[in-house]
Amino acid sequence: MLVKQAFNPFCLLFLLTLCFPTYSSSTQSILVFGDSVSAGYGMTPAESWPSLLATDFSRLTPPLAVINASVSGETTSGGRARLIKALEVHKPDLVILELGGNDGLRGYPIAQIEANLRAMIETSQGLNIPVILVGIVLPPNYGRRYTSAFVEIFASLAESQNLAGFLPHPLSGLETDPSLIQADGIHPTAAAQPLIKNQIKPLILRWLNQ
Repeated sequence: MLVKQAFNPFCLLFLLTLCFPTYSSSTQSILVFGDSVSAGYGMTPAESWPSLLATDFSRLTPPLAVINASVSGETTSGGRARLIKALEVHKPDLVILELGGNDGLRGYPIAQIEANLRAMIETSQGLNIPVILVGIVLPPNYGRRYTSAFVEIFASLAESQNLAGFLPHPLSGLETDPSLIQADGIHPTAAAQPLIKNQIKPLILRWLNQ
């Protein structure tokens, strides 16, 4: 004799949750905290690499917001002074730190630059916010000793800090193409922005998949 059992919708729901993984519906955010290289100097904001990243990540489910708090002319001291407020206001899940270029161009002490960058990394990490560090290389006319020590700042921090990612030089290989560097010989053009974005994006995706 067959016994008919009443259909229980809660059992079906339970089985479906076993078969299909669930994902968080909350939107995560990235704070880009840099200088003119990230602020889109010499171009419209929509052309900058952070804006291009924002467009790419808006297609994710859930979307990943990109907040650009970069300021042209910013130094590591200025960034250090305003970072806490930016973290409090935006509450990011990840920080992309791209500072130091203006310090180097002004010949600031190496120890001071490193101390400021280290403090910003540790401030973010102290709030459980991982950091991707973006370095930069100075023009050769600043002298081999200073330029070498400057590059070592970023390499040393990448080795000593528990970073989510490290990009030594986003402009690497661009300097020899006149269409990719502005007339000042320092800032990347709008045409270079997709190339910069494509170097940083894999680091973010790696963090997302951890």
